[in-house]
Amino acid sequence: MIKRLFDIITALIGIIILSPFLFIIALLVIIDSRGGIFYKQVRVGKDMKEFKLFKFRTMFTDADKKGLLTVGMRDNRITRMGYYLRKYKLDELPQLFNVLIGNMSMVGPRPEVPKYVAMYSDEQKKVLSVKPGITDYASIVYANENEILANAPNPEDVYISKIMPSKLKLNLKYIDEMGLMTDLGIIVKTLGKVF
Repeated sequence: MIKRLFDIITALIGIIILSPFLFIIALLVIIDSRGGIFYKQVRVGKDMKEFKLFKFRTMFTDADKKGLLTVGMRDNRITRMGYYLRKYKLDELPQLFNVLIGNMSMVGPRPEVPKYVAMYSDEQKKVLSVKPGITDYASIVYANENEILANAPNPEDVYISKIMPSKLKLNLKYIDEMGLMTDLGIIVKTLGKVF
């Protein structure tokens, strides 16, 4: 109950304060390339329930049909504006609306696409016992994930065999430690990483 109240208050404050900035980003996305403002992708949330995660569109339309993973900041599917939105994690800001709706939390395990959730072990599936979040321990540790994948001979193999299991361990660590102070600490560290 306290976590949900915290989520609603912080998401509302974030949306209100950032609304002029969100409007400017939306305009720049429209001007930069053809397509919608937002990118909506199906992710798996608490109790295996699928939902649509919101992001500012950073790729050309239908680019996800060429693969779910982004390999490096210079992936040729990424728009000019998208490069900067991704670099400073600004593409994630619309997820404040996911938090307000209630299918995400400010802090929690990052939600994964169904394709990779299907590979989880029973132990790893415990991350689906809590609401997914905008940020978590794994978001901080793997802030440079795109660069790691860009340098890998087979990005998807590296993601499945190394990055994903490591992230899930960090997600399980968060579940063991979760609480208001943990969430505040993660938010502060995330902001530090971005800036």
